[in-house]
Amino acid sequence: MLACTLGQSAVYSVLQLVRRLLAPVPLGAQQTQLNPTQSPEPVWDIVYQLLDIAFSLALVGLVLYLLWDATSGPFRRIGLDLTRPLRDLGAGAAIALIIGIPGLGLYALGRVLGITVQVAASPLDPDWWTIPLLVLSAVRAGLQEEVIMIGYLFARLRQAGWNGWTIILASAMLRGAYHAYQGIGPIVGNFVMGVVFGWCYRRWGRVMPLVVAHTILDVVSFVGYPLAAAWWPGVFAPAPAGTPTPSPTAS
Repeated sequence: MLACTLGQSAVYSVLQLVRRLLAPVPLGAQQTQLNPTQSPEPVWDIVYQLLDIAFSLALVGLVLYLLWDATSGPFRRIGLDLTRPLRDLGAGAAIALIIGIPGLGLYALGRVLGITVQVAASPLDPDWWTIPLLVLSAVRAGLQEEVIMIGYLFARLRQAGWNGWTIILASAMLRGAYHAYQGIGPIVGNFVMGVVFGWCYRRWGRVMPLVVAHTILDVVSFVGYPLAAAWWPGVFAPAPAGTPTPSPTAS
């Protein structure tokens, strides 16, 4: 399953980081874009973006099917349900706050040190459909990463006899690996995020707060990017024209 989903992204992402480090342009002067436009024609761009989201969620559905057993359904097994909506929402918002502020600082520090690629999360002049698509992309990322990296991976590694902290660290390392295309800072930041998320899941046994937290973080990143670029252009604005902008392998 990992070879078909985020494990594959991790391999390509690490290779892309190696290529970036070997490029003549310094890492800090390079750029990548999340959620890039997939067609210059607006209608086809929307179609392709929606199809990309739908196919990613289909893989989430496959993972949930593989988690089905005779004793309980996959949603209750990993805590991906609406039995505690207010508690999950509150916990998710708190996690997003705890992770988001230091994460933003780490990204800014990485940009200053030249070890983090310029990440353009969304266009600076979005069309009317941009924000709804970015919100859907954030929901997709939250479901895909937390169901696979936490719910599925933890279940399978426990069955293989791994202990709790070994599972948490292995999952966190993989999370950092598929963000490697963004540079050194995001590797560290996503590893720490993986440790926090893994610890929370081990304590609560629920994926839903993590999906909420991840979605909030991505909505703020994707939708808030134009505002951040306007306020701090030296850190968040796109790199100058002519700077390499290879496509990302993971969101």
